Amino acid sequence: MENRRKFRLADVILSVICVVFVAEAAAPVASIGNSQYFWWLFMIAAFLLPYGLIASELGTAFPGDGGLYDWIQTAYPGTHWGARASWYYWINFPLWMASLAVVCPELLEVIFGGRIGPLWSLVIQLAFIWIVTWIAAYPVCDSILILNLSAAIKILLALTVGVLGIVYVSKNGFVNSMEARTFLPSFDRNSLSYISVILFNFLGFEVVCTYADNMQEPRRQIPQAIVTGGIVIAAIYLFSAFGIGAAVPVRDISPDSGLVDAVSLMTGGAGGTLVRVVALLFLVTLFGNMISWSMGVNSTAAYAADRGDMPAVFARRWKRNDMPVGSAVTSGIVASAVCLLGAVMERLSPDSSLFWSFYALILVMLLLSSRPVSPAFLTLRRNFPDGERPFRVPGRSGFLKWLVYVPMALIILSIIFTAVPLSWDRETLTGVLPITVGSVLSVLLGEVLIAARRPQH
Repeated sequence: MENRRKFRLADVILSVICVVFVAEAAAPVASIGNSQYFWWLFMIAAFLLPYGLIASELGTAFPGDGGLYDWIQTAYPGTHWGARASWYYWINFPLWMASLAVVCPELLEVIFGGRIGPLWSLVIQLAFIWIVTWIAAYPVCDSILILNLSAAIKILLALTVGVLGIVYVSKNGFVNSMEARTFLPSFDRNSLSYISVILFNFLGFEVVCTYADNMQEPRRQIPQAIVTGGIVIAAIYLFSAFGIGAAVPVRDISPDSGLVDAVSLMTGGAGGTLVRVVALLFLVTLFGNMISWSMGVNSTAAYAADRGDMPAVFARRWKRNDMPVGSAVTSGIVASAVCLLGAVMERLSPDSSLFWSFYALILVMLLLSSRPVSPAFLTLRRNFPDGERPFRVPGRSGFLKWLVYVPMALIILSIIFTAVPLSWDRETLTGVLPITVGSVLSVLLGEVLIAARRPQH
């Protein structure tokens, strides 16, 4: 294992982009109109910057496979917060994998034309899940090429959408109103519910920290990659958001396949070669997303299981390479079950948006797992004041508290606006109540597993 290839700085930067930049989330945010630009800029300052700085310090001061679980548990020993975070962190992954699996048949329909029947659609979804699961059984360094290629494609897609938007505007003008008032933030429930999508787009720095054992110089590379990758991510998010917002009517943006829809509308044809190429590249990025996240999520779950804070099955490793196959296979089984359930739901309600239903639930679970990270940062500063910190967040006490409490407040507000029905009309209850129920059941299941956990060694 010592002879395996190690990540260079460029590889780590591309891994940050592969993990954090989520191409399929650009369209839902664009659907709130020009106020998206305010929210992007605000969230970059209020969340991306603080979270990136915190992850850089924690990832170099407390490196290893445990990621956010290790940070939280070290900050709050003797509590269940680390166990809860590891559970929320893990359960979001198979749900996310299932949501992207649902998109795969739709993309293949765009690439090859025609319609894919329900049975073959399910087969494709399961194939996606188990290809990702199989690759996750090998060290992340063996997937460097996949992660780098996926990151490069994501950048290319973002640039393509942005450039197409500029070309469209130069020929036809802006398709949406550009009056100054449209850029003011809207605080209605619909707009605020999409703010959680922006936060989700900025999560994932902690995943790259779990790659530390596969890096040449993790204590130097992690902060450099997070800072550089964060700047690139912010830029390409804004550029692609501009492209979609400038050339695609807000009413036409789809939460399911908005990137492909946007390119189709900007080029004036649903079956054009460029649209098919974009759909193919987008499909490749879905594999890159899941493979990169699987490495971090599985390592964190196995690390927690080794300490009795996750079920024993998550601690099982492949003797051949010591990879956490127990967590990987369990994720594959759960994602497959969700897709089977989704197929039944679609038969009963063909107009339901499975992608958004799954996606909203994973938003809640991932945000729940990230909520304790910020306060853990302050606690670790206080409890280990003299600990070695290759990267140390600069600033006085007031600035550090801003870094902690503003992102934490945004996370809490996002969870509320995503998972809590704030009105009792039929439309709201139909759209939000399933997310509420799914979130509550996921949390309760986690509490049951924590209550039944094995004693820590």
